[in-house]
Order: sequence, then C-alpha cells, then structure tokens
Amino acid sequence: MRVLVIGSGAREHALVWKLAQSQRVSHIYAAPGNPGMLPYAECLPLAARQFSALATFAEHSHIDLTIVGPEDPLVGGISDVFRERGLRIFGPGAAGAALEGSKAFAKELMTAAGIPTAQYRTFTDAHAALAYLEQHGAPIVVKADGNAAGKGAIVALDMGTARNAVGQIMTERVFGSAGDAIVIEDYLQGDEIGSTAICNGIHYLPLMLTQDHKRAFDGDQGLNTGGMGVFTPLPFVERATEMFIYRNIIAATLQALKAHNIPFYGVLYSNIMLTSKGPIVLEHNTRFGDPETQALMLLLREDVMNVLDFAETMPVKLDTLWQPGSAVSLSLVSGGYPGSYHTGLPITGVAEANKVEGVQVFHAGTALRDGQLVTAGGRVLSVAAHGTTLREAVDRAYEAAARIDFEGIHYRRDIAKRGLG
Repeated sequence: MRVLVIGSGAREHALVWKLAQSQRVSHIYAAPGNPGMLPYAECLPLAARQFSALATFAEHSHIDLTIVGPEDPLVGGISDVFRERGLRIFGPGAAGAALEGSKAFAKELMTAAGIPTAQYRTFTDAHAALAYLEQHGAPIVVKADGNAAGKGAIVALDMGTARNAVGQIMTERVFGSAGDAIVIEDYLQGDEIGSTAICNGIHYLPLMLTQDHKRAFDGDQGLNTGGMGVFTPLPFVERATEMFIYRNIIAATLQALKAHNIPFYGVLYSNIMLTSKGPIVLEHNTRFGDPETQALMLLLREDVMNVLDFAETMPVKLDTLWQPGSAVSLSLVSGGYPGSYHTGLPITGVAEANKVEGVQVFHAGTALRDGQLVTAGGRVLSVAAHGTTLREAVDRAYEAAARIDFEGIHYRRDIAKRGLG
C-alpha cells in the first residue's frame, strides 16, 4: 500500500514510524512532514489545509490510504473533499469533526443523549458571559468554542482568572475565530484521563487509556499546553470504570452521532474526568491525541495498518494488540511555551537519546537549517520510551531527555507521577 500522512508534528512522526514497520506498506508520503520522518517517508511541500492539491496528489500518486493527523483539516472538511473524489481517507467528515470543532455542538449532543458531561452555558456576547460568571462564581472552566490547538480551555480557580479568560478569548481574540463563542462549564475534580477508540460508524476498537499532563510546570502548575507528557496503561483505573467509559461514553456518543445522521469513521479521542460521581466527559476530539499517540505507537504490537483498517474491515484481535509493559511520552518544549518563544535554535543529542534502550525520539517542531537541526515550534521533541514496568519506562525517557539540548529547553520532571504513586 502507498500511504499519505497529513501533518508535521510528533503524532504524525509516530504514525509514520509505525507505518514503516508494516509489511502491508510499500511507500509513505508526508505532507508537509518534518525532518524526523525523512528516514521513513518522502516529505511533500504541501500544507495540511491545501485540500485540493493534496487530493490531486493522492489521485496522481495512486495513494491507497490518507491518514489525517491534526484536527484543523478534519474540521475544515478534508475527508469530504477526498471522499467526493473517490479517495480513501482515515478521519471523519466535517459533520463528525464538529464534535471537536465546536465545544457547544459537542455539549448539546452529549446533554441530549444523556452522556455524562459537566453543566454548561454557551455565550456569544462577552457581557452576558461576565454576568453569568458573577452569578455562578469560581472555580469554573472557560473554553473557546472552536479549535485552539489544545490550549483553549482555561481553568479558573478564582474570579479574576475567570474574567480575564473571557476577555482574552472574546475581546482580545487570543485564539482568533475560535473565540467567536465560548462555553463556560462547571469545574470538576478528579483524575483526568484520555480514551482513544478507532471507530466505524457505531462500532469501535478501544485502545489503551492514557493520562496526559496539560499544565506547563510540575505539580500541574502554569498554563494549559497541548500536552507535556503522557503514560499508559493506567494502573489506577478499574476494569468496571473502563467498561463504563466504553458503554456510556464511546458507544453512546457514536449512537448519538448516528441519530443525527452523521457517519463517523476515524478516531474518537475523549478527555474524561474520573470524579466521585463517575467518569464525566470534558471534551471530545476527532483525531489521534498528541502526545498520546507517541506512547500508544511504542506499545502497539499489532500491525498499525490492521488497527486503522478496523474502520472498514475490523480484522483486529484484542489479545494481540499490545506489548506487555508501559510506555511514556515526554514533551521537550521551547522556553516560554505555551506563550512566546524563540525558534531557529540548534538542537543536539537526538541521536544519542535514541540509543537509550526502549526509546524513540519523535520530532514535533523541528526544521533543518544548513544541515543543522533547529527548533521550529513550541513543542520541539517528544521522547517516548517503553519498559517492562512504568518505572523503567519513565527512567528511560528521562535518561534520553538528559542527552538532548537546545537553548531554553524545558520539560516536566513529574510525568507519570500518578501511576508511580
């Protein structure tokens, strides 16, 4: 098979790396790709939003499957463009991707279907939103309705932060048009986890549950980011809780989409809070998570093409899906991230890091400048590690990270603390 992967981050690098191990894949293209993919894929000078050009390339190059990594092209309708031209693509159409593209739509769908989610209100006017805040009080969560690269949810533990969040999103427009509307929802306490499922209509293949670390600094301090690190599996989640998530969240969401005549093929990746009242959905995503994918691909034993094919042919057996042990993914980020940061800074030590047993370094925001690897984004590299135990995986990830350097490098030192505890 000839495969095209759309995207340029560590998630896409991990997918390319795993696809290269598949006996069913003969050639891999990446658009636009990144330097880390070059040993496995032919990178194309096409951006993820160039739908027509990408579809034309897929036609002319006889691409058998296109895999979409980021949410933005899915929300924009890339899958619809491809399918209208008879091209096979992994990812939901725009109607299904609205589950991620509009927090308000997702909340309305879940509330109507009885899927557990926090109480909420939607606003298109800042003054009305501020009035509601004064009535409700803190703590509370303020979210940009649209796509904000994983950074559009602001947890406000006090009223000052809540008011500022509304101003940033709706008045200052820090997330652009994603802030045309906001969702204000009740604050929930508990363990936040991620659920990933490969979906075919109302059928689904659940992957390992994961736990991401969203805040920039140790101890869950600082601003929300796109993800500072993740680990899997989760020793603190009981089987009964897992089954509840499958039945009452994944299956129920797919049934609700079907009831709205929305076909869903691709990934349903849900952020879930394990509260004293049970699992409650924070939000749905309609693509592979990042940095979740890096850890999952490292632990995956089954041919990844068989997993992706579940969306059409369902050939996978759960008992052959995973290697034993645990996997961790650690994000190495630019100083200042998720705020302002410098780019173009030389990176050293990646080859040395990859020599650590069980480790694979994935490129997130890198570029080549005169043959030198340099930083080109907020999240720069993702150090993934596999071990027979969670402690071994964590130790390997940090040993590898210590070999990498660039000016201003930052990463959390407490990834997987919950699992180790």
